[in-house]
Parts: sequence; C-alpha cells; structure tokens
Amino acid sequence: MILEKYGFTSFFEEQKIAATSSYGRVTAVFRDFYRVITENGEFLATLKRGNFYELSPSNLPAVGDFVEVSNEKQILSVLQRKTIFSRMTKDSEEQLIAANFDYALIVMSLNHDFNLNRLERYLTVAWDSGATPIIILTKADLVDDLSPFTMELETVAYGVPTYYVDNLSHRGFEALEADLKPNSTLVLLGSSGVGKSSFINSLAGADLMKTSEIREDDSKGKHTTTHREMHLLANGWIIIDTPGMREFGIGLNQAGLETTFSDVEELSKDCRFHDCSHTSEPGCAVQEALSDGMLSLKHYENWQKLQREMAYHARKNSPALARQERDRWKTIQKSLRTHLKTRPKR
Repeated sequence: MILEKYGFTSFFEEQKIAATSSYGRVTAVFRDFYRVITENGEFLATLKRGNFYELSPSNLPAVGDFVEVSNEKQILSVLQRKTIFSRMTKDSEEQLIAANFDYALIVMSLNHDFNLNRLERYLTVAWDSGATPIIILTKADLVDDLSPFTMELETVAYGVPTYYVDNLSHRGFEALEADLKPNSTLVLLGSSGVGKSSFINSLAGADLMKTSEIREDDSKGKHTTTHREMHLLANGWIIIDTPGMREFGIGLNQAGLETTFSDVEELSKDCRFHDCSHTSEPGCAVQEALSDGMLSLKHYENWQKLQREMAYHARKNSPALARQERDRWKTIQKSLRTHLKTRPKR
C-alpha cells in the first residue's frame, strides 16, 4: 500500500523480475546515498557498483525512480521510466534531475524573475520529458493588472495551462488543485527566489519546506532547496522539488524544441527552399512573418539560440558531426584564402 501511494502503478509492477528483491521509490539523492521508500520503510541505500559500472550518469537513479533493492540495502537496478527530466551542464554532460512525473510545473514569479527566454528553455525540456507542462506564476499579489503578462505568455506558450497564484493568501490554488489529477507526481522547475518552497507549503497546507526572504532590489532569493527531494502530501499528490539552477542547457531535446516553437516550425513549411536557414534566403516564410509583425523577434532569436546550442551538443556527442563541422570550416577558410590571393591588388 505504501508504494501504491507513491505511484507504483501496473506499469512498474509488470517490470518486477526477482521475487526475492524489494522494490521502492527514490525520494532523495545525495552525493553517495539514495533515500528509498519501500513497503518495509524508508532508508538510505547505496549502489551495487558492479551493476552500474559501465552505465552513463544519465542511467543512475534519480529522484522519482522506482528501483530494485537487495536485503543489504543496495540498489540493483532501475525500472523503466515513464518520463524523465535532465539538463546539460556547461561541460556538455547530461545530468538527470527527476523521473516518473506526470506534470512539470514551471514556476516563475511576477517580479524580476519573469523571463520569456528562460520560460521557452524550460518548456523545451518539459515537452521533451513526456509530461504535461504547467506554468505557475507566483507573487500575483504584487500585480494589479495581469493582462500584460497573459499577452506576453501567449506569444511563447499558447495553450499551456497557466495559473497566477499567491502563496500567502492561497489565491489561485483552487483552480490548480481542481485541474490536477489525484495521486499525480509533480516536478517543480524554476530559479531561486521564485517561491517554490512557499508554493509547496501552500499546496500541502503545511510548512514542509524552509523558506527565505528575497532581496527587494533585484528579487534574488537564496537556495532554500539544496538537493532534489520528493514529498508525499496529505492530499495524495507527490511533489519533487529541485534546487534553483543557474545553468540550464537543453541538450538534445529536439522534440521539445519543435513543440515550444511550433509556430516557427509551421511557418518553415511554407518556405521556398526545404533547407532554408530562415535568415536571408528569398521566399522565407519565417522572415516574412517577422517583417509583417506576425512573429515576435525575441521569440525567433531565442529559437535560433537554442537551435545553435542543440547543434553544439550534437556535435560534441557525435564524432562524425564534429568532423563534418571541422571540414565545413576548412572549406570556408580555403575559399577565403583563395579569394584573397586572386583579388586584384589596388
């Protein structure tokens, strides 16, 4: 019954292999230990290193994973995931954040933190994770007129459920709670100072998380969450909190990028050339939409930036693409040198 409360559905039940093993869910990840909840209680477990020796970091257990555990409190294997959320670090390494969640709640505050470019970045990985993205805008009590924010959001997140909430007065929570499916797992994404911890406390109806004040001059907050951790709320929802992330690379989330920028993708289908770069070619439907004001320039520029970032990670993780890029630049440099040699002297 404990695992059932923690989301152990038939999808995971069917993956059981050894009858002698226990199964549990990872509720917190520390440097060398994993906190696991099983039918026999909650405890700290370690990895059976031999079983994970050749696996990449992305295959190690994450918060939300269901795992096979031995009697010696060692994690033997990770069950197949339904959804997964990861990010690319500045070293181009994939870092797993959470797994097996139903909703990805992107939390932003209606102060200095409100940033459409960052929102598009979060939406890209949220769509790619396989979960349903939801936008949570906190500190709604600071704003008299919400319509300008709604208009801005429609340019980058049209159709994504959005809720304006006030953690102190509980304003806006009734609509959110009515729309969330019971016994769902929610993962919270957002930077520091947006009120994630206060949001969890308000959703839980209890002070589960430590909170801190933010600086009034720039709305920056402290890291009150220092590690990824799961909480089972009294109302049945399971929530995964994550620390504020200074670095947030989108990695190779192509499907998520296409969904977040579906307006650009649709426009590109009407370009004259199928390999249009959407910069200077004649008959480019994307450039025409920019000229007509039908497409936001900031939205387009962020799409270009994320495309370049994704291409960079693709090359870094593929020797063939890296060689192709080097050969392309060699050809460009060779043509430039030839042009300079043959150019008439003045």
